[in-house]
Amino acid sequence: MKIYLAGPDVFLPDAAAIGRRKVEICARHGLTGLYPLDSEVDRSAGDVSLNVFKGCEVMMDAADAVIANLTPFRGPGADPGTAYELGYMAARGKFCLGYCNDPSLYVDRVRRFTVVRSQDGRLIDADGLTVEDFGLADNLMMVHALDLHGCALVTPTKAAADIWRDFTAFEACVRLAAERIVSH
Repeated sequence: MKIYLAGPDVFLPDAAAIGRRKVEICARHGLTGLYPLDSEVDRSAGDVSLNVFKGCEVMMDAADAVIANLTPFRGPGADPGTAYELGYMAARGKFCLGYCNDPSLYVDRVRRFTVVRSQDGRLIDADGLTVEDFGLADNLMMVHALDLHGCALVTPTKAAADIWRDFTAFEACVRLAAERIVSH
């Protein structure tokens, strides 16, 4: 089984090392990890961003599943690129897994980033927009994409000391993917 390893890990200063570690964890469980930075993209070409996009889609098309790192990135929710990749894989009927190294609810994370007030029983952010509050770990579209196209979001019981370099929840997803192979 080939697994596309989606997530904002590619933006970390040690992104290549993190990718190698994730690929190694997959291999230990009999899976092939496809890390976005391993895509053959000519970074000297004219439209690098389009080439990166196309390279990632080629990898996703070749994969049987996705493990999406939905740990909050630059705000209270998941990286938007990772959200796209999860949706892309769900739409193609691929097996979807995801994890978040922040165990708090989405609504509580929004409170950390914006001033939230209650109005008519609804939570409203500083811009006057309703804050989604379904008691879920992230946006309902991502949580239910996982529920309906794979496995429930994996979260730790307490926050990891280093949310970007703790592989416990990631490895739990890898084990779930490996178990799927055995059961099918």
